[in-house]
Amino acid sequence: MRYPSGRPWLLGEWPVGDVVVAEAGSSLLALIGRCPVNAEELALRLRGMRELGDTEQTEQVVAGLPGSFHVVVSAGGRLRVRGTASAVRRVFHAESDGVTVAASRADALAHAVGAVMDEEQLALHLLSSPPSYPFGEHRSLWRGVQAVRPGHALLIGPDGRATVRPWWEPPEPDLSLAEGAENVRRALSLAVSSCTANRTGNHTANRTVISADLSGGLDSTTLCFLAARGPARLITFHWASLDPGNDDTAWARKAAALLPDAEHVAPEPSDATLWFSGLGDVPTATDEPGLWARDSARLLLLARLMTRHGSRLHLTGGGGDELFGFLPPYLHAHLRSRSLSALRQVNRTRVMRRWPLRPLLAELSDRTTFADWLATTARRITDPPLPARPRTGRVPSMAWEVMPQVPPWARAEAVDAARTLLREASSGTHEPLAAQRGQHAALSAARTCGRAFRVTEQVTAALGLPSAAPYLDDNVLTTAVHPDVPGELLARSTKGEYTADFHQALHRNKAALNRLVDDSHLARAGLVDTAVLRAHLAKPELPPEAMRALDTPWLARCGCAAVPPRKAVLPRKEPRDLHPSTRGLHSPDRERDRPAR
Repeated sequence: MRYPSGRPWLLGEWPVGDVVVAEAGSSLLALIGRCPVNAEELALRLRGMRELGDTEQTEQVVAGLPGSFHVVVSAGGRLRVRGTASAVRRVFHAESDGVTVAASRADALAHAVGAVMDEEQLALHLLSSPPSYPFGEHRSLWRGVQAVRPGHALLIGPDGRATVRPWWEPPEPDLSLAEGAENVRRALSLAVSSCTANRTGNHTANRTVISADLSGGLDSTTLCFLAARGPARLITFHWASLDPGNDDTAWARKAAALLPDAEHVAPEPSDATLWFSGLGDVPTATDEPGLWARDSARLLLLARLMTRHGSRLHLTGGGGDELFGFLPPYLHAHLRSRSLSALRQVNRTRVMRRWPLRPLLAELSDRTTFADWLATTARRITDPPLPARPRTGRVPSMAWEVMPQVPPWARAEAVDAARTLLREASSGTHEPLAAQRGQHAALSAARTCGRAFRVTEQVTAALGLPSAAPYLDDNVLTTAVHPDVPGELLARSTKGEYTADFHQALHRNKAALNRLVDDSHLARAGLVDTAVLRAHLAKPELPPEAMRALDTPWLARCGCAAVPPRKAVLPRKEPRDLHPSTRGLHSPDRERDRPAR
């Protein structure tokens, strides 16, 4: 996409229908992603914009548009770029010869400017992947490549220099349950409609085909029933658990029977699709580590089956648990806002979950600030972790976040680097995402899920199957699905358990994991002790902390093919030679346009 001057404005490779550009005088507006709007409607909105620097005015141009997309505006010699508040779509920027260049992927930008890996940031990924707020909000994994915080926009002036301003903040929780439920039911319906709409512009073409996970859980089940109402033909996909006690498959079959117009695909479980199978088989790189590496074989099979059935977009229920699940910090905040009703709710929860009173009162009365919590976390990252799911009778933490721990195979250098960054954050200007712990916890969980989905989508898109997570669209805040999902499915009160799947996958794939250790980028960077890691893999039964570390952070590190050896400098390449899934580079309109070529 070019400026009126003919110089390059946007550079990238996108699916058909993923870019809508409008012009109004000398102003340009591009939406890159999923949004059912045409250029004419967008141009009408653009004509009402008076001043690019007025963030609120700029947001009015796209206010109310459903979907998930980047917004890029050029007006008055200035450029404005922003992603989504959920971190599903992010913005990164770097300086080249005094000119700021923005991109939707940090690795493409790092290659373009010859950036070097930031090993301190890499060490943080040993704690959790992706790291929770505030880490990864300002810095990428490459030195000199800055990240724009979710909910903030990048402004590039005529002189090529950049500033960052907020465009989104969490709404106050001042609606009744009924009002909020109806607002979000409508927002979620529009989000799914943006997935089922015909975005190619060819209305004579065959019926659009989309696919969706149907795990049996309420989040994915809801998306399937909303998608079934749209014009697209629906294909559902279900992975069966190896645990006969897991009732997800039974609920998925009930839902499938109530979706007679959809096609249902459920491959038989096999060793070839166990977790940790197919490590290294996915032929793509991601711009930060992600949990997809554990699911390499499953992602390959999913993409092959769904593209064979003609799917152009795959829907996932990611974000449902994060937005709508029970978060213990909510009770801490609720007690301070509605004390009488909150006391009754706290007591009901305590009785139902059999929490002892004294530890519960200690959690509820805790007044630790977010900065103090970060400082405490820095001291305790090597403490033995508490059980992931507290036993009956154990009161869960109601702190700002779940306290992370380093895995037992992290070297002292990695622990020191992580502690240093945690201490710097505690003494800096990082405020919580909301004043109330419950709202902060929900927003942080949604952003973390958004970053994780973003990286997984980089993989599936490279395999020919773009993905969408409608729960993480900006207009979706909470849930209300009673009019859209059969009541017999809403009555489910159980949750699928996948411990048996993990144990069998680890048993069958220990040899592959050991081979991965032989070529560990993290070991060469001095962050992982391979001897300790091998010793844990050799054990017949892993302790809980090692299981959790294998299940998430360590494998994810090795899944990022873009991680270079220690002190390596990435080769300098033209952007078009980097990654076929690169979604865009943006630079201001000026004579020095070399970074945009």
